[in-house]
Amino acid sequence: MASVGFIGLGVMGGNMVDRLLSKGHSVTGYNRTRAKAQWLIEKGMRWADSPRAVAAASDFTFAMVTNAAAISAITDGPDGMLAGLSAGKVFIDMSTVSPNVSRATAAKVRETGADMVDSPVSGSVITLQQGKLSVMVGGREETFEKVKPLLLDIGPKVTHVGDNGLALSMKIAVNLSLAVQMLAFSEGVLLAEKSGIRRETAVDVLVHSAIASPMIQYRGPFVLRQPEEAWFDVNMMQKDMVLAMELGRHLDVPLPTTAASNEFLTAARGMGWTKYDFACMFDVLAAMSGVSTPITRGGPKR
Repeated sequence: MASVGFIGLGVMGGNMVDRLLSKGHSVTGYNRTRAKAQWLIEKGMRWADSPRAVAAASDFTFAMVTNAAAISAITDGPDGMLAGLSAGKVFIDMSTVSPNVSRATAAKVRETGADMVDSPVSGSVITLQQGKLSVMVGGREETFEKVKPLLLDIGPKVTHVGDNGLALSMKIAVNLSLAVQMLAFSEGVLLAEKSGIRRETAVDVLVHSAIASPMIQYRGPFVLRQPEEAWFDVNMMQKDMVLAMELGRHLDVPLPTTAASNEFLTAARGMGWTKYDFACMFDVLAAMSGVSTPITRGGPKR
Protein backbone atom coordinates (compact mmCIF):
# COMPACT_ATOMS: atom_id res chain seq x y z
CA MET A 1 0.00 0.00 0.00
CA ALA A 2 1.15 3.52 -0.80
CA SER A 3 1.83 6.54 1.40
CA VAL A 4 -0.54 9.08 -0.10
CA GLY A 5 -1.19 12.77 0.48
CA PHE A 6 -4.27 14.70 -0.60
CA ILE A 7 -4.73 18.47 -0.71
CA GLY A 8 -8.25 19.79 -1.27
CA LEU A 9 -10.96 17.79 0.47
CA GLY A 10 -14.12 19.14 -1.13
CA VAL A 11 -16.91 16.93 -2.44
CA MET A 12 -14.79 15.18 -5.07
CA GLY A 13 -11.46 15.25 -3.23
CA GLY A 14 -13.01 14.00 -0.02
CA ASN A 15 -14.71 11.09 -1.75
CA MET A 16 -11.45 10.19 -3.49
CA VAL A 17 -9.72 10.03 -0.13
CA ASP A 18 -12.54 7.84 1.13
CA ARG A 19 -11.91 5.41 -1.75
CA LEU A 20 -8.15 5.42 -1.17
CA LEU A 21 -8.66 4.67 2.52
CA SER A 22 -11.04 1.84 1.64
CA LYS A 23 -8.29 0.34 -0.55
CA GLY A 24 -5.92 0.25 2.42
CA HIS A 25 -3.71 3.23 1.58
CA SER A 26 -2.27 5.47 4.27
CA VAL A 27 -3.57 8.99 3.55
CA THR A 28 -2.44 12.34 4.96
CA GLY A 29 -4.75 15.22 4.08
CA TYR A 30 -5.03 18.98 4.18
CA ASN A 31 -7.91 21.32 3.48
CA ARG A 32 -8.22 25.05 4.00
CA THR A 33 -11.22 24.37 6.27
CA ARG A 34 -10.44 21.51 8.65
CA ALA A 35 -14.09 20.96 9.57
CA LYS A 36 -14.78 19.62 6.08
CA ALA A 37 -12.18 16.91 6.66
CA GLN A 38 -13.48 15.69 10.02
CA TRP A 39 -15.45 12.77 8.55
CA LEU A 40 -12.27 11.55 6.83
CA ILE A 41 -10.18 11.94 9.99
CA GLU A 42 -12.74 9.75 11.75
CA LYS A 43 -12.19 7.14 9.01
CA GLY A 44 -8.44 7.10 9.57
CA MET A 45 -7.00 9.93 7.48
CA ARG A 46 -4.08 11.71 9.12
CA TRP A 47 -4.41 15.48 9.29
CA ALA A 48 -1.56 17.81 8.24
CA ASP A 49 -1.43 21.52 9.02
CA SER A 50 -0.05 22.62 5.64
CA PRO A 51 0.44 21.45 2.04
CA ARG A 52 4.17 21.24 2.80
CA ALA A 53 3.51 18.78 5.62
CA VAL A 54 1.34 16.66 3.32
CA ALA A 55 4.04 16.41 0.65
CA ALA A 56 6.78 15.74 3.22
CA ALA A 57 4.80 12.82 4.67
CA SER A 58 3.84 11.24 1.34
CA ASP A 59 5.38 9.48 -1.65
CA PHE A 60 2.43 10.50 -3.85
CA THR A 61 0.66 13.82 -3.28
CA PHE A 62 -2.71 14.50 -4.93
CA ALA A 63 -4.36 17.89 -5.22
CA MET A 64 -7.83 18.87 -6.32
CA VAL A 65 -8.44 22.60 -6.01
CA THR A 66 -10.58 25.12 -7.85
CA ASN A 67 -8.32 27.18 -10.12
CA ALA A 68 -4.85 28.49 -10.96
CA ALA A 69 -4.83 30.88 -7.99
CA ALA A 70 -5.56 27.96 -5.66
CA ILE A 71 -2.73 25.93 -7.25
CA SER A 72 -0.33 28.79 -6.51
CA ALA A 73 -1.65 29.05 -2.95
CA ILE A 74 -0.97 25.39 -2.16
CA THR A 75 2.36 25.07 -3.98
CA ASP A 76 4.29 28.29 -3.30
CA GLY A 77 5.78 29.79 -0.15
CA PRO A 78 7.38 28.29 2.97
CA ASP A 79 4.29 26.18 3.75
CA GLY A 80 3.63 25.26 0.13
CA MET A 81 3.73 21.76 -1.26
CA LEU A 82 6.89 22.41 -3.29
CA ALA A 83 8.83 22.88 -0.07
CA GLY A 84 7.87 19.36 1.01
CA LEU A 85 8.81 17.58 -2.20
CA SER A 86 12.07 15.73 -2.84
CA ALA A 87 13.61 13.28 -5.28
CA GLY A 88 11.45 10.27 -6.10
CA LYS A 89 8.15 11.81 -5.02
CA VAL A 90 5.26 12.44 -7.41
CA PHE A 91 2.68 15.23 -7.50
CA ILE A 92 -0.63 14.22 -9.10
CA ASP A 93 -2.69 17.31 -9.85
CA MET A 94 -6.37 16.58 -10.48
CA SER A 95 -7.41 20.26 -10.65
CA THR A 96 -8.84 21.69 -13.86
CA VAL A 97 -6.64 24.62 -14.89
CA SER A 98 -5.12 25.74 -18.17
CA PRO A 99 -2.53 23.42 -19.74
CA ASN A 100 0.06 26.21 -19.59
CA VAL A 101 -0.42 26.70 -15.84
CA SER A 102 -0.02 22.97 -15.34
CA ARG A 103 3.18 22.81 -17.41
CA ALA A 104 4.67 25.71 -15.45
CA THR A 105 3.85 23.93 -12.18
CA ALA A 106 5.44 20.73 -13.49
CA ALA A 107 8.65 22.61 -14.21
CA LYS A 108 8.76 23.86 -10.61
CA VAL A 109 8.09 20.37 -9.29
CA ARG A 110 10.97 18.92 -11.30
CA GLU A 111 13.35 21.49 -9.83
CA THR A 112 12.84 19.69 -6.50
CA GLY A 113 13.79 16.31 -8.00
CA ALA A 114 10.19 15.10 -7.90
CA ASP A 115 7.90 14.66 -10.92
CA MET A 116 4.34 15.66 -11.76
CA VAL A 117 1.42 14.49 -13.86
CA ASP A 118 -1.81 16.32 -14.57
CA SER A 119 -4.64 13.92 -13.91
CA PRO A 120 -8.14 15.41 -14.23
CA VAL A 121 -11.20 13.19 -14.06
CA SER A 122 -14.47 12.83 -15.92
CA GLY A 123 -17.55 12.10 -13.86
CA SER A 124 -19.56 13.29 -10.88
CA VAL A 125 -19.53 12.46 -7.20
CA ILE A 126 -22.09 9.73 -7.95
CA THR A 127 -19.84 8.29 -10.68
CA LEU A 128 -16.96 8.33 -8.21
CA GLN A 129 -18.95 6.64 -5.45
CA GLN A 130 -20.10 3.97 -7.91
CA GLY A 131 -16.50 3.29 -8.94
CA LYS A 132 -17.05 4.41 -12.54
CA LEU A 133 -14.84 7.49 -12.73
CA SER A 134 -12.65 8.05 -15.80
CA VAL A 135 -9.13 9.43 -15.27
CA MET A 136 -6.90 11.14 -17.84
CA VAL A 137 -3.14 11.53 -17.31
CA GLY A 138 -0.57 13.82 -18.90
CA GLY A 139 3.13 13.40 -18.15
CA ARG A 140 6.14 11.16 -18.60
CA GLU A 141 5.37 7.55 -19.46
CA GLU A 142 7.49 6.16 -16.63
CA THR A 143 5.74 8.40 -14.08
CA PHE A 144 2.36 7.37 -15.43
CA GLU A 145 3.23 3.72 -14.83
CA LYS A 146 4.16 4.56 -11.22
CA VAL A 147 0.86 6.31 -10.48
CA LYS A 148 -1.47 4.11 -12.54
CA PRO A 149 -2.17 1.55 -9.76
CA LEU A 150 -3.20 4.36 -7.41
CA LEU A 151 -5.44 5.94 -10.02
CA LEU A 152 -7.10 2.60 -10.72
CA ASP A 153 -8.11 2.55 -7.07
CA ILE A 154 -10.03 5.78 -7.74
CA GLY A 155 -11.59 4.87 -11.10
CA PRO A 156 -11.57 1.89 -13.50
CA LYS A 157 -10.62 3.81 -16.67
CA VAL A 158 -7.16 5.40 -16.61
CA THR A 159 -5.75 6.74 -19.89
CA HIS A 160 -2.33 8.23 -20.59
CA VAL A 161 -3.03 10.86 -23.25
CA GLY A 162 0.48 12.28 -23.71
CA ASP A 163 2.84 14.87 -22.24
CA ASN A 164 2.19 17.28 -19.39
CA GLY A 165 -0.82 19.51 -20.01
CA LEU A 166 -2.49 17.26 -22.56
CA ALA A 167 -4.74 15.55 -20.03
CA LEU A 168 -6.07 19.00 -19.21
CA SER A 169 -6.69 19.71 -22.88
CA MET A 170 -8.65 16.46 -22.97
CA LYS A 171 -10.56 17.35 -19.80
CA ILE A 172 -11.51 20.75 -21.20
CA ALA A 173 -12.66 19.07 -24.41
CA VAL A 174 -14.87 16.77 -22.33
CA ASN A 175 -16.27 19.42 -20.02
CA LEU A 176 -17.42 21.86 -22.67
CA SER A 177 -19.95 19.21 -23.74
CA LEU A 178 -21.52 19.14 -20.27
CA ALA A 179 -22.99 22.62 -20.59
CA VAL A 180 -23.75 22.20 -24.30
CA GLN A 181 -25.69 19.00 -23.61
CA MET A 182 -27.48 20.57 -20.65
CA LEU A 183 -28.66 23.48 -22.78
CA ALA A 184 -29.92 21.20 -25.56
CA PHE A 185 -31.70 19.00 -23.00
CA SER A 186 -33.33 22.09 -21.48
CA GLU A 187 -34.56 23.20 -24.88
CA GLY A 188 -36.17 19.81 -25.43
CA VAL A 189 -37.86 19.75 -22.02
CA LEU A 190 -39.28 23.26 -22.44
CA LEU A 191 -40.48 22.62 -25.98
CA ALA A 192 -42.34 19.55 -24.74
CA GLU A 193 -43.68 21.34 -21.66
CA LYS A 194 -45.05 24.32 -23.56
CA SER A 195 -46.69 21.86 -25.97
CA GLY A 196 -48.74 20.58 -23.03
CA ILE A 197 -46.61 17.68 -21.73
CA ARG A 198 -45.87 17.54 -18.01
CA ARG A 199 -42.28 18.46 -17.21
CA GLU A 200 -41.80 15.23 -15.23
CA THR A 201 -43.00 13.20 -18.20
CA ALA A 202 -40.74 15.03 -20.64
CA VAL A 203 -37.72 14.48 -18.39
CA ASP A 204 -38.55 10.80 -17.97
CA VAL A 205 -38.86 10.26 -21.73
CA LEU A 206 -35.67 12.16 -22.55
CA VAL A 207 -33.48 10.46 -19.94
CA HIS A 208 -34.58 7.10 -21.36
CA SER A 209 -34.17 8.11 -25.00
CA ALA A 210 -31.39 7.97 -27.56
CA ILE A 211 -30.04 11.36 -26.44
CA ALA A 212 -29.50 10.24 -22.85
CA SER A 213 -25.76 10.37 -22.23
CA PRO A 214 -24.62 9.35 -18.73
CA MET A 215 -24.50 13.06 -17.87
CA ILE A 216 -28.11 13.58 -18.97
CA GLN A 217 -29.21 10.49 -17.07
CA TYR A 218 -27.90 11.71 -13.72
CA ARG A 219 -28.27 15.48 -14.16
CA GLY A 220 -31.49 15.65 -16.20
CA PRO A 221 -33.69 15.24 -13.10
CA PHE A 222 -32.07 18.38 -11.66
CA VAL A 223 -34.47 20.43 -13.82
CA LEU A 224 -37.19 19.11 -11.50
CA ARG A 225 -35.29 19.57 -8.25
CA GLN A 226 -31.81 20.89 -7.62
CA PRO A 227 -29.58 18.81 -5.30
CA GLU A 228 -29.10 20.05 -1.75
CA GLU A 229 -25.43 20.67 -2.58
CA ALA A 230 -24.35 21.50 -6.11
CA TRP A 231 -22.36 18.74 -7.77
CA PHE A 232 -20.73 21.30 -10.07
CA ASP A 233 -21.86 24.87 -9.55
CA VAL A 234 -22.25 27.66 -12.10
CA ASN A 235 -18.93 29.34 -11.30
CA MET A 236 -16.98 26.08 -11.65
CA MET A 237 -18.68 25.20 -14.93
CA GLN A 238 -18.12 28.65 -16.37
CA LYS A 239 -14.45 28.51 -15.42
CA ASP A 240 -14.11 25.42 -17.61
CA MET A 241 -16.07 26.98 -20.47
CA VAL A 242 -13.76 30.01 -20.42
CA LEU A 243 -10.75 27.67 -20.46
CA ALA A 244 -12.27 25.92 -23.49
CA MET A 245 -12.82 29.17 -25.37
CA GLU A 246 -9.30 30.37 -24.58
CA LEU A 247 -7.88 27.08 -25.84
CA GLY A 248 -10.09 27.28 -28.93
CA ARG A 249 -8.79 30.75 -29.74
CA HIS A 250 -5.21 29.60 -29.25
CA LEU A 251 -5.68 26.57 -31.52
CA ASP A 252 -7.97 28.28 -34.08
CA VAL A 253 -10.88 25.95 -33.32
CA PRO A 254 -14.30 27.66 -33.41
CA LEU A 255 -16.54 26.65 -30.50
CA PRO A 256 -19.95 28.17 -31.32
CA THR A 257 -22.10 25.97 -29.07
CA THR A 258 -19.64 26.43 -26.21
CA ALA A 259 -19.91 30.20 -26.57
CA ALA A 260 -23.72 30.11 -26.62
CA SER A 261 -23.88 27.85 -23.58
CA ASN A 262 -21.45 30.10 -21.73
CA GLU A 263 -23.87 33.01 -22.14
CA PHE A 264 -26.54 31.07 -20.24
CA LEU A 265 -24.07 30.53 -17.42
CA THR A 266 -23.40 34.26 -17.38
CA ALA A 267 -27.14 34.84 -17.21
CA ALA A 268 -27.39 32.42 -14.28
CA ARG A 269 -24.70 34.40 -12.46
CA GLY A 270 -26.55 37.62 -13.20
CA MET A 271 -29.68 36.11 -11.64
CA GLY A 272 -27.78 35.26 -8.45
CA TRP A 273 -27.62 31.51 -9.02
CA THR A 274 -23.87 30.93 -8.80
CA LYS A 275 -24.16 28.34 -6.02
CA TYR A 276 -26.69 26.20 -7.85
CA ASP A 277 -25.63 23.23 -9.94
CA PHE A 278 -25.06 24.38 -13.52
CA ALA A 279 -28.24 22.48 -14.47
CA CYS A 280 -29.93 25.78 -13.56
CA MET A 281 -29.24 26.72 -17.19
CA PHE A 282 -32.70 25.17 -17.55
CA ASP A 283 -34.16 27.75 -15.17
CA VAL A 284 -32.58 30.58 -17.16
CA LEU A 285 -34.13 29.29 -20.38
CA ALA A 286 -37.43 28.62 -18.60
CA ALA A 287 -37.55 32.22 -17.35
CA MET A 288 -36.98 33.43 -20.92
CA SER A 289 -39.82 31.14 -22.02
CA GLY A 290 -42.28 32.44 -19.42
CA VAL A 291 -42.22 29.17 -17.46
CA SER A 292 -41.77 29.09 -13.68
CA THR A 293 -39.47 26.69 -11.84
CA PRO A 294 -38.74 26.01 -8.17
CA ILE A 295 -35.74 28.32 -8.36
CA THR A 296 -37.61 31.23 -9.95
CA ARG A 297 -40.45 30.83 -7.47
CA GLY A 298 -38.21 30.57 -4.43
CA GLY A 299 -35.36 32.85 -5.35
CA PRO A 300 -31.59 32.20 -5.29
CA LYS A 301 -29.71 30.26 -2.65
CA ARG A 302 -28.06 32.33 0.05
